[in-house]
Amino acid sequence: MPLALQQVRRMRGGAQAHMMRCADEGYYIVKFQNNPQGVRILVNELLGTRLAARLGLPMPGVAVVEVREETIAHTEDLVMQLGRGRAPCKPGLQFGSRYPGSPTELAVYDFLPDDQLRAVVNLQDFCGMLVFDKWTCNTNGRQAIFFRPPGESRYQAQMIDQGFCFNAGDWNFPDAPLRGLYARHRVYESVRGIESFEPWLRRIENETKMTEDVLDEIYREIPPEWYDFRPDPLEQMLEQLLRRRKLVRELVISAWKSSAQPFPNWK
Repeated sequence: MPLALQQVRRMRGGAQAHMMRCADEGYYIVKFQNNPQGVRILVNELLGTRLAARLGLPMPGVAVVEVREETIAHTEDLVMQLGRGRAPCKPGLQFGSRYPGSPTELAVYDFLPDDQLRAVVNLQDFCGMLVFDKWTCNTNGRQAIFFRPPGESRYQAQMIDQGFCFNAGDWNFPDAPLRGLYARHRVYESVRGIESFEPWLRRIENETKMTEDVLDEIYREIPPEWYDFRPDPLEQMLEQLLRRRKLVRELVISAWKSSAQPFPNWK
């Protein structure tokens, strides 16, 4: 479990995350238990990232990060900005998403010009992420970052921010055709039909890959304070998630048939 040593900077976004340097020499984007989006967001981040990684999708390393009270007390900016004031970040076990390198050495972007976007080395993974986001009912648009690993000339994408999977803090699945799509549909130009999504559809539908045991293994990683020491709602959500595996194919097709036409070359 990484121990946070120092706050580096505040991050953008509704969860008011902070980049922190940790004792394992890594940098993590840390979301705190008392973030404005609710503590269940931390469950979603850990569970969603672990599941997507099992599907072979490009995810950051994630961990439960310990942030001690003395670190918060001696860091003026480790606060949550609230409607009428602010409150210190809550000490204890938080969610951490590992930054892909040192922030002083690696440039990371959340937007690329069209020519560079089309040349991203793993652009096809956006199709896999849509399959995942349909399965988990991500009610936010797909979020990604781009960076060039040392020695490489082309950017690669890494998929971040699983906080609104499972409908954020509601832990249900209000499916809609446009949910989970990446805003820039250029990433889907290679799609010619449902076969473009098959590798990931098969992995989700395969009952030997996505099993109750897989979910239980991830469940055991989650600190119980993240679900208020009340396991029943989380367990019920996980049961429903398993039952949804056979729906994902039709949910992808519903996105194709939508008025937004996100797959311009699907005939």
